[in-house]
Amino acid sequence: MLPYGRQSITDADVAAVAEVLRGDWLTTGPQVTAFEEDLAGWTGGAPCAVVSNGTAALHTAYAAAGIGPGHEVVTTPMTFVATASTAIAHGATVVFADVEEDTANLDAAAAAAAVTSRTRVITAVDYAGHPAEYDDLRKVADDAEALLIADAAHAIGSVYRDRPVGSLADLTTFSFFPTKNLTTAEGGAVAAADPARLTAAKRFRGIGMVRERDELREPDEGGWHQEVHTFGLNYRLPDVLCALGRSQLRRLGAFKARRTELTARYNEALAGVPGLRTPPQRAWVDPAWHLYPVRVLDGRRREVYDRLRAAGIGVQVNYIPVYWHPVFADLGYRRGMCPNAERFYAEELSLPLFPDLTDADQDRVIDTLVTALR
Repeated sequence: MLPYGRQSITDADVAAVAEVLRGDWLTTGPQVTAFEEDLAGWTGGAPCAVVSNGTAALHTAYAAAGIGPGHEVVTTPMTFVATASTAIAHGATVVFADVEEDTANLDAAAAAAAVTSRTRVITAVDYAGHPAEYDDLRKVADDAEALLIADAAHAIGSVYRDRPVGSLADLTTFSFFPTKNLTTAEGGAVAAADPARLTAAKRFRGIGMVRERDELREPDEGGWHQEVHTFGLNYRLPDVLCALGRSQLRRLGAFKARRTELTARYNEALAGVPGLRTPPQRAWVDPAWHLYPVRVLDGRRREVYDRLRAAGIGVQVNYIPVYWHPVFADLGYRRGMCPNAERFYAEELSLPLFPDLTDADQDRVIDTLVTALR
């Protein structure tokens, strides 16, 4: 089965991990700090806090934003469930706004219509690696006196109007799952330019522990003393995985270049194929494509999905609208809330896309897809 996504691991990655395994630090050590500093080179200088996975990054970002009961978070339903569920875990209410018809990114006008006096955060998602319309969303957030969060799980390395993802929102989250644009096996990060929010993120990922003597409430205790001022969780990313991330990050430019090349090959081969829409790209964005999401028209998505899977091509569907999950129905959300997102879901099919995908394998995907559509 040819997967829709796959990690790319080299001998250099293995050597980087082995070096840490032979050293003194396995968990929080020098590789953590070094990885955070390396990541800032891709976020326009916005400092980062690395965490244990992408879901933890969202949970941590919402903690740094200070959301809780009585607050509302406006976000898109066209995303992995964690974009919403981690806000609910803080006690906030999620308000879903519809997506743009073409990119499946959060629509700024829909977000503005969803804002109330209780809105504390607006969370965009860079679907497939294509950045959302951050200038428009920034205005919506500022008018609402809310923070703007970017769920950039798909989008490290992407650029919007000459600015890198990571520098566009108040807080940005990344995922380093194996199918993403670089991997630490499991892992994620939160980028925040504001020092107070970055400190809040690091505190939350470290169980809320305070060790800095000038902030202790009992600073005269011995050197062992530490305090918890606010609750947090253990979301630390260990040194051994940060070493893998640093090694991967050295190839992120090459990963992006290959994903761009493969996307161009798909675009050329599938242009004008009846019953199919290829993904759009706005002129002012430079995506680090994570997915290649086509749209299968005329109600044939399930048929084409089954045909490709039977042929050994592991296509995927990204995503079920979040509020369709039964747990959200139990909370009172109902289908029909976001028609663009639901229409997109009914047609979307993610084709294989990863740096080690060969031209020959991609050609097989294209030929099988075109045959299935006939």
